Amino acid sequence: MSEFTPPLPKTLDRVASLPQLVRLFLHSGLAIFLRGSYDFIGVSRNKVPHLPRRGQPFVFMVREPRLTREVLVERASDFPKSILMSSMLLELTGDSIFVSNGEVWARQRRIIDQAFENARVRDVFELMLSACDDVVARFDDKIKANAAGVEVFDMDIEMTHFAGDIIFRTIFSQPMSAPSAKRIFSAFDIFQAISFAHGYLALVGLPTRIFPSFWKARRAAKVIRAELKTLLDARLDAIAQGQPTPQTDILATLISAPDPVTETHFDAGELLDQVAMLFLAGHETSAAALGWALYLIANRPDVQTRMRDEALAAIGDRAPQFGDLRKMPFIRDVFRETLRLYPPVAFFARDAAKAETLGDQAICPHAPTIVPTWLIHRHTQFWEDANQFNPDRFADDATRDAQRNAYLPFSMGPRVCVGAAFALQEAVMVLSLLVRRFEFLPMEDHRPDPISRLTVRSSNGIRLKVRRIEASAPTTTPH
Repeated sequence: MSEFTPPLPKTLDRVASLPQLVRLFLHSGLAIFLRGSYDFIGVSRNKVPHLPRRGQPFVFMVREPRLTREVLVERASDFPKSILMSSMLLELTGDSIFVSNGEVWARQRRIIDQAFENARVRDVFELMLSACDDVVARFDDKIKANAAGVEVFDMDIEMTHFAGDIIFRTIFSQPMSAPSAKRIFSAFDIFQAISFAHGYLALVGLPTRIFPSFWKARRAAKVIRAELKTLLDARLDAIAQGQPTPQTDILATLISAPDPVTETHFDAGELLDQVAMLFLAGHETSAAALGWALYLIANRPDVQTRMRDEALAAIGDRAPQFGDLRKMPFIRDVFRETLRLYPPVAFFARDAAKAETLGDQAICPHAPTIVPTWLIHRHTQFWEDANQFNPDRFADDATRDAQRNAYLPFSMGPRVCVGAAFALQEAVMVLSLLVRRFEFLPMEDHRPDPISRLTVRSSNGIRLKVRRIEASAPTTTPH
């Protein structure tokens, strides 16, 4: 088996000045609190420069499975969602399930759970498939236009378009138009670049509204919400006029599902907040992970060949059907390994509701208490050759404990991602169709630079060469 060690997140290996600390934080997120060590077990207390009586003096990092489970699962109510998240996302998602707490969150979750129970992955399969067919066609068209038969693509851009299109289709039962895509993605680039920085400014106690960039991010969020509101209002108007509307997409259930406890429904404002949250969480996380997956397999041609063989054995040249996805476990493991190395959400941020003790560490009241997914997934105590890309580890019985205790790309506990099954289905489907038709090749002069902002992305894009292939039968003996 060939080996490939992809780019690692930057870490802080010495005491830094405040400007250096800020620059590294904005580049690598909370990975700076590693201070050079991936192998720490327990809870670390990290001093943060702050304004007296405004900011928090410490951030606590939880890097032990037993304590991670305590924070996210067993005592989730004692560690509610951090104010860091609302500082970053409130302008875009409102007080949606992604940032809310307490009874507000519980009601939202009860209704949204119904949407993902009733609009099951089987129900949205055809909507997903149409988006997959369109991204294959876009690749095909660009490659055919190149006389050399090879085209260079920025996978961050391509996968963002694809993932956004899937969200539009599965929420609204319609594709994302090219003008909408351009407006939304341009606005989101602005919002993501700024909002993470403003979360850090809020952490240290600086009033973010005094910065021009805050208002720039707010304008970008309004652009995205306006696009989503247009589609939402059209659906609500059609329902009010008694016109037929889709009944199996996610929006249909969000509109119709009552909270089983209060018997209330989402009003129009709440619907917009939840749709904005689903768009952010659904398209951005999938786009980030799929871009990294294609980069990883481009640098492991043996893995790519096995994926192609598995796809051809499962579906041949025909369109996939829902039951075919379970026939492609290796492709699923490739995506799971991608999520291990580059989890879209690099950390889960909670705040201690009161003074707490985790392990042997005293936690200050209201202090940010961080579960750093990005770091736990690379911990050498849990993962052998932790920084290498090796999809076969997920089929190895020796990694069962690590998969159970040190693998949480979708979080865990009551706030586990409602769209986990959705994301895995989407990934297996599109990766199988892409590798069946195309070969992905690395660019010799390009190495992505991973950064952690709202999601783990590459600061310089993910550029790959893509070549169309003709393959109708497996090329190797199945593993």
